[in-house]
Amino acid sequence: MNILVTGGAGYIGSIVAEELIREGESVVVFDNLYTGHRAAVPPEAIFVEGDLADRAAVKAVFDTYEIDAVMHFASYTLVGESMEQPFKYLGDNVTNGLNLLQEAVAHGVRRFILSSTANLFDQPERMPIDEEERIVPGSPYGESKHILERILHWMDRIFGLRYAALRYFNAAGASPTGERGEDHDPETHLIPRVLQVALGQRDKIVIFGDDYPTRDGTCVRDYIHVVDLAQAHILALRALDHGSRTYNLGNGRGFTVKEVIETCREVTGHPIPAEVGPRRPGDPAVLVASSEKIRRELGWEPKYPDLRTIVEHAWEWHRTHPHGYED
Repeated sequence: MNILVTGGAGYIGSIVAEELIREGESVVVFDNLYTGHRAAVPPEAIFVEGDLADRAAVKAVFDTYEIDAVMHFASYTLVGESMEQPFKYLGDNVTNGLNLLQEAVAHGVRRFILSSTANLFDQPERMPIDEEERIVPGSPYGESKHILERILHWMDRIFGLRYAALRYFNAAGASPTGERGEDHDPETHLIPRVLQVALGQRDKIVIFGDDYPTRDGTCVRDYIHVVDLAQAHILALRALDHGSRTYNLGNGRGFTVKEVIETCREVTGHPIPAEVGPRRPGDPAVLVASSEKIRRELGWEPKYPDLRTIVEHAWEWHRTHPHGYED
C-alpha cells in the first residue's frame, strides 16, 4: 500500500513510518516541520513539506501518489497550551483533520488511522481505563480528538471509510536502531526531562507532589514503548477490512514518578538530583489505560513493556543525540 503519514517527521509518526517501511509498505510523509524534523523522516520514505491547512497542498498529495491509507499524527498536542489557546486546538486540529478527510474521501481512500488520546478520559470511573469508560475530555486538545473520532464515525457510515482510533497516554523510548527518538522544544515529557538532568542540560528534576494515594506518594502514569505503539497502528490498519474499531493502548501497568527517576539513575549511572515541589492543578493520582481489547482482538503484545528497556532505548538516543536531530 501507499500509506500517507501526516506528521511523519515527528516523534511517533517518524517511528511508525520506519516500522511501516521495515514491513515492506510504501510511505509518503506529509509534514509542515512546525515541530517535526526533516532528519527524522526515513530516507526510504517520500517526503512532502506542506500544511494540512492548505487544502490545495493536501489535494496535490492525493493526486500525485494514489494513497491507499492514511495515518494521521499531525496535530497540536500540548494539553497545557490547549487550556491557554483553545481556539488553536478546537479550530486548527479539527479544521486540518477535515481537510485531510475530505480529500481522502474524494480520492476513494478506505482506510484511516487516527492518533487519538487517552486525554478523552479526564474523570475515569475505573482503572485501568477501557473503551467502555465514559468520555469526558480533559482539555481542548482532548476535545479536538473526540470531535475527529465523531467525524470518522460519520465518514464510515456515509462513505464507507473504515477507521481505527487509537487512544494512549505516554509514548516513550526510542527506535532500537538508535536513529529516531524524542526531540521536542519545549520538552514536556518526564523521561526525556529526567535524562536531560543526566546529560547536564538541567540541574534537577522537580516532582510535582509526593503525597498522592499511591505506593510511593507520586503520580502513577502509563508509559508505552513507541515501537510497540507503532506496531499497534500497523495491526489496526490491517484489521480495517473487518470494520472500524477503537482501542485504548497501555502498557498494562503504571509507573510512579519516583520509579521512573530511579530507573533513569540505574540506566545512566548518574545521580539525577530530584526535588519535590507542589502539586500541579488537575493532576490525577493514577492514569493507566487498558489494552485488553486490542490484545484480544488483534493479538497485539508489547515487545518492550519493561520500564528499564524503555529508558535504555531513550537513553541511547539522548546520549548519542544530546541536541536531538541537530546532531
